Amino acid sequence: MDSRGTLRYHPTSFAYCRVVDNVAERPDLTDDMIAEIIAVDDCWLTHSLALNRSLPHAFRMKLAEHPDPAVRAAVVIGADDAPRELFERLIGDADLGVRENLAKSDHVPPDLRARLAADPDPKIRATLAQWWTRAPEPVRRLLLTDPEDVARAGACATYYRRLPHPVPPADLLPALLADPVTRAGALRHCTLDADTVLWLADDPDEEVRKELAGHPGLPPTLSRTLAEDPSPQVALRIFARQDTLGPTRAAIHTRIVSDVPPVDWLTGLQVLDDDALEQQLIMNELARLELRTLRLPWVTADPLPYVDSPYTCFRVSAAMSGCLPAPVVTRLLDDEESSVRTTMALHARDRIDPATAERIDRSYRPQKRTRWRPADDFPLPADVLRRLATDPDPRMRQLAPRDLDLPVELVRRLASDADHTVRRAIATHPQLPTRELKRLLADPSEWVATAAAGNPNLPLQQMHQILALAGL
Repeated sequence: MDSRGTLRYHPTSFAYCRVVDNVAERPDLTDDMIAEIIAVDDCWLTHSLALNRSLPHAFRMKLAEHPDPAVRAAVVIGADDAPRELFERLIGDADLGVRENLAKSDHVPPDLRARLAADPDPKIRATLAQWWTRAPEPVRRLLLTDPEDVARAGACATYYRRLPHPVPPADLLPALLADPVTRAGALRHCTLDADTVLWLADDPDEEVRKELAGHPGLPPTLSRTLAEDPSPQVALRIFARQDTLGPTRAAIHTRIVSDVPPVDWLTGLQVLDDDALEQQLIMNELARLELRTLRLPWVTADPLPYVDSPYTCFRVSAAMSGCLPAPVVTRLLDDEESSVRTTMALHARDRIDPATAERIDRSYRPQKRTRWRPADDFPLPADVLRRLATDPDPRMRQLAPRDLDLPVELVRRLASDADHTVRRAIATHPQLPTRELKRLLADPSEWVATAAAGNPNLPLQQMHQILALAGL
C-alpha cells in the first residue's frame, strides 16, 4: 500500500492495475472521466492515458506539461494526429526520452524534426538517423559526417528502423568506407576493386565480412574463403548466394544446423574465455534462427528447380512464387515443414478451402514468437468456429470467439474454460453476458482481466468499480 492507501503495488491487486490501465486507453472516455483520471494523478494510469490515441488535443496539451518525463514521452507516442503546437512545445524538452521519441516519430513536422540533427546528445542524433530514413539530404549529410561515432554509425548502418534504407551520397562513400564505424554500412553501396576486396576480407569486424560475403562483386576465390569464416553469419551469406556451388552450400548448412561444431572450431574453443565462448554460442544460435527465416528472391524468381530442395528456406522461397503449377502447390501445401505449408497457403489463396485452412492453422508452428496465425488470413466459417469451441486443443478453442454470433451457451462455456488463453479470447466478445464479464474482470489471470476491461459492452458502472477496486 502506498502513501495514498492504494493497493497498486500489492501482488493481489496487480490484475486490477492492469485493468485500470486498460480503461485509461479506451477510445470512448468522456471528458469528465479523462479529467478525473488526470486529477487522480496515479503514475501508471496517467501514463496509459497519455498513450491513448483518441485523447482530445486539449488534454494532450495538458499532459505535455506533466512533471513526469515518462508521461510526456508517452504523449509523443500517442500523438499520431496532433497539431504542430504540441511538437513545438516538446521539441526542446530537457528529458532525453521525450526527445528520443520525437526523433522516432514520423508525425513530427519535418522542420522541427530536423532540429534534432543538431541535438546536444549524440544518442538522439543516432536515433534520428536510424528512424528518419527519408530525411532531406542536408540532414543525412550532417548525420553521416557527425563528429561522434555513435551518430555516424546510426546514419550509415546495415539495418534501419524504417524502410526504405537510405543510400549515402556517392561523394561521401570513400570516407565512409575508410571509417571503421561506417564501413559495413557503406560497403554494399560501393564498387570494389581487387585490392579493396582483399583488404575487406581481413577486416576484424564480422559485420564488414558479412557485407562483403553478400556483395555482388565478390570473386569466387574469396567466396570459398569466406565460406569457412569463423563467423557462422558470414558463412550464411555465402550459403545464400546464387553462385555458391552445391557442395559448399551443403557444408555450410551442415555446419550451422549441427549441434557438433567442426574440429577446427573446437580447437579454437580451448583458447576462449567464458564470455567469448558464450558469445560464440549465441552467434551460432542466431545463425540457426537466421537460416530458418532466410528468404531468397532469386529462388522465388525461378522456383521450380528448388521445390524439392533439402533446405527448408529454399522450399519456402519457392512457395512464395505466384506461378507454380497446381501439382507443385498441392505438394508444398503438404510439406513436412509448417513454414512451407503456411507460405504456400498465403501465395495460393484460391486453393485454400475451409478444411485446408483449418489443417494449416492446426499444424502451424511459428519459427519465432508471433501473434499472427494462419486463421488471421484465412477466416474460418461460423460452423467450423462453433465446432472448435469444444475442440480438445485450447489453441483451436481460441478461434471460436471470432464468430461474433456465437451462441450464448458456447460463450459461457468458453468464459469458464480451464485455459486462460481461451478465457482471454472470449473476454471481449460482444455476446458475453454481464455476469460472465464481471467474473472475468476478477479473473486470476491479469491478461484475462485486462482483456475484459476492453470489452465494448463494459458498463460505466463497471468502469467506476474497477477504479474503486484498485484504490483509485
